[in-house]
Amino acid sequence: MNPAYATVDHVFTVPLDHSAPHGPDIQVFAREVVDPGRAGEGLPWLLYLQGGPGGKSPRPSAGSPSWLPQALKTHRVLLLDQRGTGRSTPVTARSAARFASPAQLAAYLGHFRADSVVADAELIRRQLCGEQPWETLGQSYGGFLTLTYLSQAPEGLRACYVTGGLPGLAATADDVYARTYPRVRDRVLDFYARYPDDAARLRKIADLLATTEVRLPNGDRLTTRRLRTLGLALGMGDGFERIHWLLDESLDADGEPSDTFLHQVMALTGFTDNPLFAVMQETLYGQGAGSSGWAASRVLADLPEFAEDADPLLLTGEMIYPWMFRDITGLRPFADAADLLAERADWPPLYDLHRLAVNQVPLAAIVYHDDMYVDAALSLRTAREVGATRVWVTNEWEHDGVTASSGRVLARLMDLAGDRA
Repeated sequence: MNPAYATVDHVFTVPLDHSAPHGPDIQVFAREVVDPGRAGEGLPWLLYLQGGPGGKSPRPSAGSPSWLPQALKTHRVLLLDQRGTGRSTPVTARSAARFASPAQLAAYLGHFRADSVVADAELIRRQLCGEQPWETLGQSYGGFLTLTYLSQAPEGLRACYVTGGLPGLAATADDVYARTYPRVRDRVLDFYARYPDDAARLRKIADLLATTEVRLPNGDRLTTRRLRTLGLALGMGDGFERIHWLLDESLDADGEPSDTFLHQVMALTGFTDNPLFAVMQETLYGQGAGSSGWAASRVLADLPEFAEDADPLLLTGEMIYPWMFRDITGLRPFADAADLLAERADWPPLYDLHRLAVNQVPLAAIVYHDDMYVDAALSLRTAREVGATRVWVTNEWEHDGVTASSGRVLARLMDLAGDRA
């Protein structure tokens, strides 16, 4: 236990399929965190909904996550490992390989969308709080979860805070990626403007990979398309520097990719800890209006500026491509099931547009004007379509502002929600 916090670990048994409660069960883990000096008080609960999909909740340490001390001034916090992540019956390459067929694995994975996560949260709330509603803090994908929660069970919510995560309520995967690629292009060009030598270095590495077989420490081949996925980091506040310093040590004295670089690329692009991020990415936009059909890949094919031989070489962002499931060791057991998920057209809707329109639960959201991952225009449209919503638009932070701001973002959102209440 960290001396700054008092913690209690909770494990809950929940149905894999909440519509068939007598079927198979899975385990969901959550960690309760409270100020030690207030552990005996009846504080209101704040449920943290992590970004993702496929991201486990943060593990608390001194001052981390940076918003936690602010939250603990007034709340008891629940850090939830969403189903399939962390200690919640994790979905891993090893567990995926145990399924008898891709169809069985795809059917299993179909129970790991936002509607199931919200149903888990409601079951947990009733066990911890009885009929008392709680508050939620949703970061990124956690904002998507929040709107599903407001659609399915608003009676369980007292107030909601969303940081960089108001989705387009009717946006398809094609809509999202058509908007996302230009933002990624602009972010990469901004990165090159800050670090001009890195554009030439990336081009040099890509040219080398096109003519030479380079293997990562786990045996995966490093290709230009995998190299480009490093751009995922550029939407975070420290993303430019993370990529810059990675490239700073990328080539050894002989002009070959260094061992340090190859190890770091393997870790950053391997999806070992979060395969659900890749597997479930395009299912976020499944609303019963047809299949996603690998939308990010289809949109990319019509953008010549993103060609692998283009100069400057444009990195990609929060996009998942079918080749990843053949090229990346940690994703290979999911390959055929991922194809089935991409073909699935009957996804249940995640948002109840009428219920959201008449929502009365105070919702306070920050929209990052330059957010690389979540389209600000779609977020603002959603804010107009959801009742009891107040929005704060800023370009002071990137997508991770709730962490970078050391609690200031959360404090202001709580004030905004209090005004709405």
